[in-house]
Amino acid sequence: MFRPAALSLALMLFVSTAWALDYRSTSEVAVLWDGPSAKARKLYVATKGTPVELVSAQENWSKVRDDKGNMAWIENKSLSSTRTLLVRSERAQVRARAEEKAPLVFEADKDVILEWQEPGPAGWVKVKHRDGQSGYVRIGQVWGL
Repeated sequence: MFRPAALSLALMLFVSTAWALDYRSTSEVAVLWDGPSAKARKLYVATKGTPVELVSAQENWSKVRDDKGNMAWIENKSLSSTRTLLVRSERAQVRARAEEKAPLVFEADKDVILEWQEPGPAGWVKVKHRDGQSGYVRIGQVWGL
């Protein structure tokens, strides 16, 4: 009676681990395509540092998803393992500590790219702005985690 339940739980844990999200960022201004070939149709251009979710990878190409859910192909040479996050709220508050009442370090407007520094306490992540300021932001205010 307990074995099927234990097996189901183990299978769910394995599947959730196997499908963990993998994020990258663009290492340069990059063209995103509708297929894994430079002969495919160009869809759009992403700025340097744009975070993308890695869906699958081939020899020289990766299929990625952007913050709006669009799927596209990008050349692997245009991807970096540097983690970045995109501000998704109108204005994200970056605080000195991972606390709602901590002093405000800076605010970042929608679509600003922040560098991921490290995970914070539940619901927070430490980020760094390109000007060097760093602090903690609520995970609901950014995309790319």
